[in-house]
Amino acid sequence: MSLTRIALSNPVAVAVGCILLVIFGLISLSRLPIQMTPDIERPSITVSTAWRAAAPAEVESEILEPQEALLRDVPGLERMVATAGQGSGSISLEFKVGTDINRVLIEVINRLNQVQRYPVDASEPTIRVGDEDFAKTIAWFSIRRAPGNQRNIAEFQDFVDQVVKERIERIPGISSATPRGGRPYEIRISFDPFMAANIGVDLSRIGQQLGDNNDVSGGFREMGRRSYTLRFAGRYEVADMQNLVLDWREGNPVYLGDVATVERVMRDRRALITHNAEPTIAMNVVPEPGVNVLEVMSELKAVVAELERTHINPAGLEIKQLYDDTIYITQSIRMVATNLILGMLLAIAVLWWFFRRFRATMMVALAIPLCLLFSFLVLDGANRTLNVISLAGLAFAVGMVLDAAIVVLENIVRRREAGEDIFTAALRGTGQVWGALLASTATTVAIFLPVIFLQDEAGQLFADLAVVISAAIICSLLVAITVLPTAAWRLLGERELKDRHADWWDRGTGVIMQATDGQRRRWAWIGGLTVIPVLIGALLIPPADYLPEGQRNFLFGFLVTPPGLGVETAEAEIVTPINERMRPLLLESGDNGEDGPRIEDMFMGFFGGGIFFGAVAEDPKRFGELLGFVNGYAVRGIPDTFGGANRAPLFIGRGGRSIQVDLQAADFEELLAAGQVGFMALNRALPGANVRPLPGLELAEPELRLIPDDRRIAEAGWTRNQVATALRALGDGTFLGDYFDGDRRLDIVLRREGWTTPEELMSTPLATPRGDIKTLGELARLEQTAGPNQIRRVDRRRTLSLLVTPPSDMPLETALDIISEQVSPQIRAALPADGVITYRGTAEALGETLRNLSGSFLLAVVILYLLISALFRSFRDSVLVLLTLPMATVGGIIGLRLAGLATGQAMDMLTMIGFIILLGLVVNNAILLVHRAREGERDGLGRREAVETAVRQRLRPILMSTTTSLFGMLPLLLMPGAGTEVYRGLAAVIVGGMAVSTLFTLILLPSLLRLREEVRTA
Repeated sequence: MSLTRIALSNPVAVAVGCILLVIFGLISLSRLPIQMTPDIERPSITVSTAWRAAAPAEVESEILEPQEALLRDVPGLERMVATAGQGSGSISLEFKVGTDINRVLIEVINRLNQVQRYPVDASEPTIRVGDEDFAKTIAWFSIRRAPGNQRNIAEFQDFVDQVVKERIERIPGISSATPRGGRPYEIRISFDPFMAANIGVDLSRIGQQLGDNNDVSGGFREMGRRSYTLRFAGRYEVADMQNLVLDWREGNPVYLGDVATVERVMRDRRALITHNAEPTIAMNVVPEPGVNVLEVMSELKAVVAELERTHINPAGLEIKQLYDDTIYITQSIRMVATNLILGMLLAIAVLWWFFRRFRATMMVALAIPLCLLFSFLVLDGANRTLNVISLAGLAFAVGMVLDAAIVVLENIVRRREAGEDIFTAALRGTGQVWGALLASTATTVAIFLPVIFLQDEAGQLFADLAVVISAAIICSLLVAITVLPTAAWRLLGERELKDRHADWWDRGTGVIMQATDGQRRRWAWIGGLTVIPVLIGALLIPPADYLPEGQRNFLFGFLVTPPGLGVETAEAEIVTPINERMRPLLLESGDNGEDGPRIEDMFMGFFGGGIFFGAVAEDPKRFGELLGFVNGYAVRGIPDTFGGANRAPLFIGRGGRSIQVDLQAADFEELLAAGQVGFMALNRALPGANVRPLPGLELAEPELRLIPDDRRIAEAGWTRNQVATALRALGDGTFLGDYFDGDRRLDIVLRREGWTTPEELMSTPLATPRGDIKTLGELARLEQTAGPNQIRRVDRRRTLSLLVTPPSDMPLETALDIISEQVSPQIRAALPADGVITYRGTAEALGETLRNLSGSFLLAVVILYLLISALFRSFRDSVLVLLTLPMATVGGIIGLRLAGLATGQAMDMLTMIGFIILLGLVVNNAILLVHRAREGERDGLGRREAVETAVRQRLRPILMSTTTSLFGMLPLLLMPGAGTEVYRGLAAVIVGGMAVSTLFTLILLPSLLRLREEVRTA
C-alpha cells in the first residue's frame, strides 16, 4: 500500500507529523469554548411593546392585532404566539430551521414600521433575536440591604440599573443582566379633584400645557470676541412645575400647585422578590451564544467583587450569588474527563492482557492521544465547543479508535510469528487488511451523515458527537496504516513473537465450526438469530422520552394565584407563610436542620400572574428530600393556589420536559369551560404531574368597567378620548410626557390619590370645558365585572394552554399516550364545533424528532448497504453483514432495560442516537470475517477451509477490538456523577449492542458463509 510504503521509507517524517499533531491539538484544546451543552437554537424573533397601565384587552386590540396583521405572512414563519398582559404585549415569531435570521429580522422591522399608530403613552416596540432569555441564565445575584441600612431596598432599583447592570453588561460574552424587584422613580402630579373642580380647572389641558414647555435653541451670535449660544430654558424643573399657570381667574393666575403637588416618587409596588425571606433585588445574567462560560463566569465574579468593594458596600448594600451554572458544568466535565481517562486505562489493560508485550501495547495505545488531539483540532476548525456531548463522544471514541490499530498490529504480529521479517510483515500485514479497514471506517463515518444533517434539537445536540467520533475514526485509520507499521518496524525488530493464547483461538474456532456443521443446524442458527431478536426487541423496547432532566442542584417552581391578587395580600397570605415554613431549613437561620435537608439559598417572587420560587440544597445528594419537602409541605395548603416545583431542566429546548396542550375556539367562554374540564382530567389521569393553565381558567380578574354616556359627554364639551384620559388620571395616572434630570428620563404622570371604593371613584367631580361641574358617574355607567388577566393568541386565534410536566419517572411518550387516549376525548366533548386541540412544546419536538430519527436510522442502513456492496463488489455479501444488525439492536434494548432497572434510565433522544452509532460499530466485525473468507475463496480454498481460516485469523482481533471498546465505554455506563444522565443511556445501548452482536455474530456469519457448503464441495 502506497501510504504505508511512504511511511516506512521515512520514519522521521512520521514522528514529526505526530509531534505537530500533538502541538496543534493542544493549541486547539486551549482555544475551545467550554459549555455545558451545545447551543440549541430555533430561529425566532420576539417583539415586545409596553403600554403603561393598559388592560390585556386593550393591549390585544390596539397593539397586538395591528402587529399580527402585518407579521402573519413573513417568509419562513412557522408559528406566531402573542401574549397580552397588564401593561405590555409580546409576539414570538418562530421560523423554520435554516431560515436566514438577518434577512427575516430586516423584514420584521420593515413591517412593524408600517403600523399606522400606537397609543400616545405606549413605547416603541423592541425587537430581539431569539426567544425568552430567562431560561438561559448562568447566574443569579441577590442585592440586599447591609446591616444598619434602614432604606427600602426597592429604592435602589435605579442605582442597580445604572451602576451594577451597566458594568456587568460591558463584560465580553455577557448578553444581558436584568435586575428585578425594585421600583423606578417617576414625576407624579397628585391632584385634588375637588379643588380643581372648585376652581374650574380642566384636567385635560395640563398635558398640553406641559408638552408646550420645552428647551429651545436659538442658534449662535457673535458678540465681540466670543460666540454665544442662545437657549430658551422652557422646560420646567421639578421644583418649578407647581408654578405652571393653568388658567386665569379674575386677573389672577391659577397655578398647578393650587390643585396638585409635584414630587419625585417611586412607582406603585406591583411585584416583590425575597431572598432567604428578606426583600431583595434579584438579577439574572445571560451569556452570548458560543462563549466560554467558565471564562465569562470568572470575569463576572471578578467584576462583581470589584463593584462590591467600590460601589455596592459604600451604598449600604451587599450582593450574593445565588446560582452558578458553572458549578454543574465543571462537575460534569470533570466527571466525563475522569471517565475518559479511566476508559483509556481499561482499554490499555485489555490490550496488554491480549498481547502480553509492553511495546506492542503502547504502540496500539498511541492511537488514543493522537486521535483525541486530532478531534480537538477538527472541533476548533468547525467552531464547535467543548461540552458534555463532545467530551462523551471522545470517551466513546477511546475504544473505537483502537479497532484499526488492533487489526493492523495483530496481522503484523501474526505474519511475524509465521516467520516473515519485520519490514515485510509490516508492509504486507497492513496491506492485507487495508480493504476491510477502509470499509469499516467508511461505514462508521457514513452513518453519522444523517445525524449531522438533522435540523431539530437532537441533530443540533449530536452534531458535536458526530464530528468528534468521525474525526477520531478517520484519524485512527491514518494512524493504523502509517504510524503503527513504522513503529512496529522500529520497535518490534527481530524479537521473537509468540501468541500465548494461540490454543484459545484454536479451541474457539473449533467450537464455532462444530456449532455450524450441517445444513439444518445452520438454518436453525440463521432463523433464530435474525427472527427472534426482532420479536424480543418489539416486546422490550421502552417508551420514548425527550431529553434527560439532568441532576442540577436547583429547584424551580410556580404557583398560580387568584386573579386580581394585590401585592400586599400576596406577601401577607402566600409569600410570608411559605418563607416561614422554609426558614428553619436555611443555613442563615442557624437552626440545626434536623427536620429536613438544609437550604443554602432560596428566593421567591410575585409578579401579578403568580409566584415563582427557587432553592439550592446545601447537599446535592439530598435534593430529592428538598423537592419532596417543598411540594409536600412548604407550598401545600396555601388557600386559592395550586402548582409545584421541579428540578430545573438541563436542556431548554421547546418547553423543557413539558407538554403544552393548546385549546382554540372562537367563543372564549366555551374555551375556558373546556380548559377547566381538561385541567381536572389531566390531574386525574396523571397523578403527580404539574399542570399549569396559561392564562387562568376563568374570567376572574376584577374589573370596574365604565360604559360611556355619549350624550352627556357631548353636552359637557368632551369626547370619549378626553373622558378616557380623565379616567387614567383617576387610576394609575395619565402619561403627560417625560422629564430629563441629567442622568435619565422619568415619566411625568397625573393622577388622583386617595379613593378606595367604586362609589368614591364615580363621585369624583370634573370641571368641563363648558365651565360646569360633572361627576364621573354622570358621564359613564359603572359595571363591576371580571376580565382576563392575560390573553394568549397562537396564529391570531385566542388560545388557552395547559402546561403539563409529567412525573420524573414517567416517559414523555407514555404521558402523551395517556393524554391523547384519556384526556383529549373529554376536552373534545367540552369544546365547541370549531374547537381545535394541538400539542406543542416538548410534545411537538418529540414527534418531530422521532420521525427524523426513524428516517435517519433507515437512511443509515441504506448507506451501509450501498457502501459495503461497493467495497465488497457484491450485493449479496453486504446482505450478510446487515443481517447482524437485529442482534445489535436487541442487545442495545436489553442494555438500556438493565440500565433502566438500575438507574431509572429512559430511552430519550440522546439514547436513540446510540442505535444509529451502533450500526457503524457492529458491522466492523462482520466486515472482517466476510472480507477474509471471500479472500480465502479467491486464493483457491474451499468454502469450509476459507471460513475456518477467516474465523481463526480474525477471532483474536475481533475479541480484542470488542473488549477494548466495551471496557473503554464501561465507565460512562457505570460511574455515577454530574452529567452522566446525558450519556449513560447512550453507553448502555452501545455496550449492550456490541456485547450481544459480537457473541452471536461469531455463530451467525459462519452459518451464512457456509450455506451450500456441501453443494460446493460436491
